[in-house]
Amino acid sequence: MRVIFMGTPDFAVGTLEKIIAAGHEVVLVVSQPDKQKGRGKAFQYPPVKECAIEHGIEVYQPKRIREAESVEYLRKYQPDIIVVAAFGQIVSREILEMPKYGCINVHASLLPKYRGAAPIQYAVINGDAVSGVTIQQMNEGVDTGDIILQKEVELAPDETGGSLFDRLAKTGAEACVEAMAQIAQGTAVHTPQDSALATHTGKITKEMGSIDWNTPAVEIERLIRGLNPWPSAYTRLGEKTLKVWKSHVITEDFEEEPGCIVDVTKDAILVQTKEGVLALDEVQLEGKKRMATEAFLRGYDVERGTFFKRG
Repeated sequence: MRVIFMGTPDFAVGTLEKIIAAGHEVVLVVSQPDKQKGRGKAFQYPPVKECAIEHGIEVYQPKRIREAESVEYLRKYQPDIIVVAAFGQIVSREILEMPKYGCINVHASLLPKYRGAAPIQYAVINGDAVSGVTIQQMNEGVDTGDIILQKEVELAPDETGGSLFDRLAKTGAEACVEAMAQIAQGTAVHTPQDSALATHTGKITKEMGSIDWNTPAVEIERLIRGLNPWPSAYTRLGEKTLKVWKSHVITEDFEEEPGCIVDVTKDAILVQTKEGVLALDEVQLEGKKRMATEAFLRGYDVERGTFFKRG
């Protein structure tokens, strides 16, 4: 098939690679504009653009894909299908209706659960046992189109937002080319979503990482994993921010207020929460490198009875 591919971050790169490897003709890649990063404010290519350049595919980076100029630019490529994977812009009806087979989307959840911007992180934060990928036929709603194909992925006990991201990116790439084959062969089955079962996720913000110790330890532990690697969970130790990268739950309760450091062992800092104790196993003090708590404690004196504060 003649394919226009729309995607921007790392998550979408594997899907583009799989489509190319499957023998489809990718005639155009559409990605978000380059962004300035770092102290030097140098422009950095989106990962999907870098991939397209490596394969000699033309790249188009409109500020607004819905504008008439952008729609007409796409139309001249006469795509059979448009594949969207973490593109970052909402496409118009004109674009949805442009290709012979319409537009399909690679979404990192088992729709209708977790429509929206951050399905991967919320699967970890909410303690889901299973996540997955949905290939959906796009319509004008946000993640509301018919389901073509779904693949499940079981979450590991130590699953992080980053590890699940990588696993779902790979699964999504495989599911996408499988769905494209079904579409081309005319065997694809379109199943409408049950909107009554839909849940929604908003964008992840840095502020979400501020640990509320007046929360059960099991929920904080999931938050830490879900927001790893970005934006990360954090608290305040004295006047400095302390990021928490890894932890585990101890069901025992101490008679202390939430946020109180109830014990300091050789390799962990134990903190009372609303319910249970959280042992901090890997941390990063503001201005320092990420390290095991054992290494951190060799250079920083942490006393029992000290209270962590909200970031």
